[in-house]
Amino acid sequence: MTTVQSPPVPPTAIRPKVVARTGLYAVLAANAAVVTLFAVQAGFASNALVVIGRFAGLYGALLMAFQLLLVARLPWLDRRIGMDRLTNWHRWTGFGLLWTLVGHMVFITLGYAESSSMDPVSQLVDLAETVEGVLRAAVAMVLILVVGGVSARWARRRLAYETWHFIHFYTYVAVVLAFTHQVAVGTTFTASSAATAYWYGVWGVALGSVVLGRFVLPLWRNWRHQLRVEAVVPESDNVVSVYMTGRDLDKLPARAGQFFLWRFLTKDRWWQANPFSLSAAPDGTRLRLTAKAAGDGSAGLRHIKPGTRVFAEGPYGAFTAMHRTRPESLLIAGGVGVTPIRALLEEIHGHAVVIYRVGGERDAVLYDELRELAVAKGAELHLVTGPPVPDRLAPRSLAALVPDIAERDVFLCGPPPMMNAVLGSLRELDVPRTQIHFERFSLAG
Repeated sequence: MTTVQSPPVPPTAIRPKVVARTGLYAVLAANAAVVTLFAVQAGFASNALVVIGRFAGLYGALLMAFQLLLVARLPWLDRRIGMDRLTNWHRWTGFGLLWTLVGHMVFITLGYAESSSMDPVSQLVDLAETVEGVLRAAVAMVLILVVGGVSARWARRRLAYETWHFIHFYTYVAVVLAFTHQVAVGTTFTASSAATAYWYGVWGVALGSVVLGRFVLPLWRNWRHQLRVEAVVPESDNVVSVYMTGRDLDKLPARAGQFFLWRFLTKDRWWQANPFSLSAAPDGTRLRLTAKAAGDGSAGLRHIKPGTRVFAEGPYGAFTAMHRTRPESLLIAGGVGVTPIRALLEEIHGHAVVIYRVGGERDAVLYDELRELAVAKGAELHLVTGPPVPDRLAPRSLAALVPDIAERDVFLCGPPPMMNAVLGSLRELDVPRTQIHFERFSLAG
């Protein structure tokens, strides 16, 4: 199989993740400074509570736009930071947004109530009835509270991804309502032509990024590449590989270690989007995923017929050789987490050690392929079997298998308990954080 080889990373190169993260922080800080400047130029109200409320509303609007940028799935950001981290930042930004908007509503209401001698509830009702845009803002606030509620971990775990995703579409309704509220009553928005142009630009970039990354780019790529199922191959009793072909796949910017959101366009599956990693490095002619029957989506893969049309969103993820910092690597896989590890081994340069952790030899999916690749690339392959306790990837065991572990990049993929245990072992072995690469495939954070 011909694969696209990644060039060695210069040891002095600035890490792509650092560049992207620093860029995001700088953009947010610069915009916060601009917002503050426009607010000062617009002048202050005589009531201190109203002033605080207005600043909270302005920073809340900025956070809302930033939050949209984080989940726009822009390729440049996603390849450098990873969807899992961007989604997690989006989640925490959402909670910050929630509290700034609550503060905006509370302080504005209390400030006007203090000036009018009305009680806060009556003042809020009066504002909603008499001031243009306030009622829309109240509806936006309710929608954000609902979305924030279903984003809490206890609620998220009880919702199907499709349900959670559908509820989150109401965020866009809240954004539109909040923007019209800002246009109607925002003194900073109308204080100068520069401020007006700035806010239109902020919202245009934020919403435009979402439209581009979430809709235009996936539609364009699927129209161009026309993916179809070529074959469905059982790998074991509960694991199956799906091979897909299409047009101009050599132009698809996919790399080993990345994943797609796959929709198989049959009458009973078209609405389901499942994240599966590529289990082989893209070769320009076909793509392959390998999945374990762990839920309704993955269990039904073995029944997909060749010729079925596929709608794939991606590629996504920063779990690639792009982030290497060292010439040698350690690849650690647990269970079906071997799929991106197997693809990475195919692409990666330099000497590699592969550790594959499974309960028993029968659970070692794709092991024959790993062994052939290891021989071809001069890599070391260790199959570690046995029950979870005792931990066979504890610090002492890892150091025995890979004595120079602190001098290698470590790529890790597997079930969350296994990943958490290995990350703890790597910390105890003083492996620098910049050399540890992993992704948690949780779309809802």
